[in-house]
Order: sequence, then structure tokens, then C-alpha cells
Amino acid sequence: MGSKYTRGCCGWLIVALIAVLVATAAMFAIMKRKPGGRGHHMKPLPVPGPPGAIDSKYGDALGVALQFFQVQKSGKLENNQIPWRGDSALTDGKEAGLDLSKGMYDAGDHIKFTFPMAFTATVLAWSVLEYGDQMSAAKQLDPALDALKWITDFLIAAHPSDNVLYIQVGDPDLDHNCWERPETMTEKRPLTQINKKSPGSDVAAEAAAAMAAASMVFKSSDTTYSDVLLQHAQKLFTFADTYRGLSSESYPKLQDFYNSTGYVDELLWAASWLYHATGDQTYLSYVTVQNGKTYAEWGRPTWFSWDDKNPGTQVLLSRLNFFGSKQISNAENEGLKSYRDTAEAVICGLIPDSPQATASRTGGGLIWISGWNSLQHATNSAFLALVYSDYMISTRTAEVQCSGKYYSPTDIRNFAASQANYILGDNPMKLSYLVGYGSSYPQQVHHRGASIPANAKTGCKGFEYLHSPNPNPNVAMGALVGGPFQNDTFVDSRDNAVQTESSTYNSGTLVGLLSGLVTTSSVAQSFT
Repeated sequence: MGSKYTRGCCGWLIVALIAVLVATAAMFAIMKRKPGGRGHHMKPLPVPGPPGAIDSKYGDALGVALQFFQVQKSGKLENNQIPWRGDSALTDGKEAGLDLSKGMYDAGDHIKFTFPMAFTATVLAWSVLEYGDQMSAAKQLDPALDALKWITDFLIAAHPSDNVLYIQVGDPDLDHNCWERPETMTEKRPLTQINKKSPGSDVAAEAAAAMAAASMVFKSSDTTYSDVLLQHAQKLFTFADTYRGLSSESYPKLQDFYNSTGYVDELLWAASWLYHATGDQTYLSYVTVQNGKTYAEWGRPTWFSWDDKNPGTQVLLSRLNFFGSKQISNAENEGLKSYRDTAEAVICGLIPDSPQATASRTGGGLIWISGWNSLQHATNSAFLALVYSDYMISTRTAEVQCSGKYYSPTDIRNFAASQANYILGDNPMKLSYLVGYGSSYPQQVHHRGASIPANAKTGCKGFEYLHSPNPNPNVAMGALVGGPFQNDTFVDSRDNAVQTESSTYNSGTLVGLLSGLVTTSSVAQSFT
């Protein structure tokens, strides 16, 4: 009997074991199909070819978003497409014998701050380098190049000698005591410069990053201009690295406006762009072997912004790890892997159902970090996520792992699209936060030029237009306003600058985000 019982028991055990294995296999198959599955044998997605069909929603939004750079232009306008804008600040720089008339006003006032302006140029150039084919397919590449060059022309003029960079045009106190159109302003516009004795490594390095990135954008169309940009970028990086210091310590008044919390992130960011632009191993060694462990904050994801460039550097350098290079040493590769690992930690924090997902979101699903200019972090995060997902697709990388769960490039792309869709009106307010897009968008943008009729003679004190309950007489096309509160609400009032003021640096990453979503295409293995 014992032998018979044993044989029967073994038979049932085998049947039970097979059933468990079948059930387990089925469970893993299901999990593989869902975002966050613990099965980690996802198949790589096919690499897209040239740009495909245009998604009209994102294409239309891209065309609107790019117009804000025209709204913000300073100087003698060329081919002006904004009927209520005209020439302004034509004598900027005259007291130093320079022409600093170009560039862009940063937000709803008329100061030109080099720091956020340069960041705008860097991310706009990055957007063109990654998604220029998509922009071209959507017939929006030329406006992007025009906006970029308007800023880089200013940066060239603002760097008259190796160790001098003009970082501000205008007096914020005087400017903020006025509410007037830029075309009619008459206040003094003093210049602020950084130099050996009054350093500003944060601003100088950001300008270097912008010019290095832009040099690659213009390399095929204007070699001479590209070379000029690269020369300025290299000299500015040397200046920033040699004479170290924060611009807001050299000029404490800057702390009220763009108070950078450090400069080493800009040094790493600039060196990364210079490596891409030159192929010079010195720059790669700088960001990996020499300074990576000390300054890169590996393993500590943060939020990409005009102040903190680390997440951008991590994604940008992960590109080298994805696509590889025979000239990179083992020690440099180790550093690049640390950048990529940290970039993945950033991405894992963004995917909504990831075990590492940040809780810093609105009920409507928007990334939300701070009340002032709340859309900044959502837009920047979505841009980085989209770029990273395209690196994965283009190298047939199937998945990222987030604390044991696995996510495909599609999952990451879906997050990026969710942030873009929220901005364009898929939100509890049913409001497009991109002015000029859709049927419902903010009417009282906190913006001097947009709020005052073009023929009004206000002098400096046109504050009646700031406090007017009426919609702006001029539409600030393409302005991405500050955005909602954490409860997804928005108060459309010109006096509510926290929510209704727009900025050029938000528009830089928004253009990249929309360009990446407008159609599918693989990204280039190299920028040059």
C-alpha cells in the first residue's frame, strides 16, 4: 500500500506543479503587457524611420508655442509677425560701446537676464538637435532657428572679451515700478557684467552651454557662425571654471530674481555640451573622472530647471552610454553609467505607477513642485522623459527597471504626453495653459505689452492696465502661463503673477516636448 500511495502522491504533485507553472507563466505574460510588470523580458520596440504622419494637435500647438519667442524679442525686429510688437531697447549696450539690443525679455517685464535667456537657448538648441527632423516635417524648424539665433546673437555681443560677460540689461527696480510697453520705455537701462573680480560661473557656464549646443545646430547651414559660437563657448567655459563664484554673490540684488543655488551643475552641463560639440576628451574627463563623484550628485535625482542643470546633464550624458563610443576609456564609461543610472532614477520618479513615483502631483496628474511658475517642472520633466524614451527606442533598449518593476519606452512616452495634454486642456479646468491654443485659454496674462493697447500713451505709469478686469487687448501668442495651484485650480487675473506670468525658458522645453510628440522618428546617434 505504501508503494501505491507514494506513486499516487507523486502523480498529483507533478500535475499540481505543472498547473502552478502554467499559471505563473500566464501571470508573467500579463504583467509583461502592462506597465510596471515584474517580468523583465519585454521585446525591444522597432526603431522608427523618418518622421511619419503629423499629429495635428501637437503640430498646431508647436506652431503656437514658437510665436512666443517673437513676442519676447528685443531690438530692431525683422519680419515681425506680431502686429502689436515693434522695435524696442535699440540703445541697449551703448554706454559700453556695444550693441546689446537683441535678446529676449525673460517674462512679463523688460529686463534682459542672461542666465535664463541662455538656458532658453540651450534647451531650444537641444530640442532642434534631437527633433529637428520632426520640426521640419511640421514646418516649424525655421521659427525655432530664428528664435535661437536671436538669443545667440545677443550672447556673442554680450561677451566682448575672454573674461567679461554682460549678464543683465536694465534695472529691475526701475522696470518693476513701471507698467508700459517696451516700445515706449524711456528709463535708464544700466549694464551688469561679470569679470575676474566679480565672477559668475553659473551664468558664464550656462552661456557656454548655449553657444556650444547652438554651434552644432548651425554647423551645417553656417559654418562660420558655428565656429564663432564654439570659440565663445570654450572661452566662457574657461572663464567660468577659472574664476569661480556665483553671480548672485557678486551682485546680491540678483538674489531677488534669479538666485542660482550653485554653479558646479552649470560647469558640468557646459562641459557636457562642449564634449558633444568638439569631441575633445578633456571635457568628457572633466564631467566623469575629474568631477563626477564630487559634483554630479549621482544617485540623487532632482528637478530640471533654469537653476538645476543636473537632471539635464544626466540625460544628455546617458546618450553617450546608450550609443557608445570606442574612444571612451573604462573610467569615463563608469562615470557615464553613473549619469545614466541617475537619469533612470529621474525617469522612475516620473512614471505614475512606478514604486519610485513622486507624490508631487496634482489630482489631475500634473507634476507639481511649487506654486510659482508651476508648469516649469512638468514641462521640463516631460521633455527629459521623452528624450530618454527616444534614446531607448533608437538603441532597441526594451525597458527600465524601477525597484523591481519594468517599464517600456512607451510607458515613459505616455507620461510625457500626459503632461503635454494637461497643458493643452486635458485638465480639471478644461483650460489650455498655452495662450492662443484651443478655444479656452487665459485672457489676462501678466504681460506688459499684451495688456496695453498698441496706441496707448501711458508713460511709465500705465498701471490702470495691470489692474483692469478686461481681457488683454493683445494676445501673447504662445505664452505658457505659470500654471495651476496644486488643487488644479487657476485664477485668470493679471494681478495674479504667480499663475498668469509666462517665461521664455518654459517655452524652450515646451517646444522640445511638442516637437518630440508631433510625429515618431528615431534620434540621431550623434549631434555632429
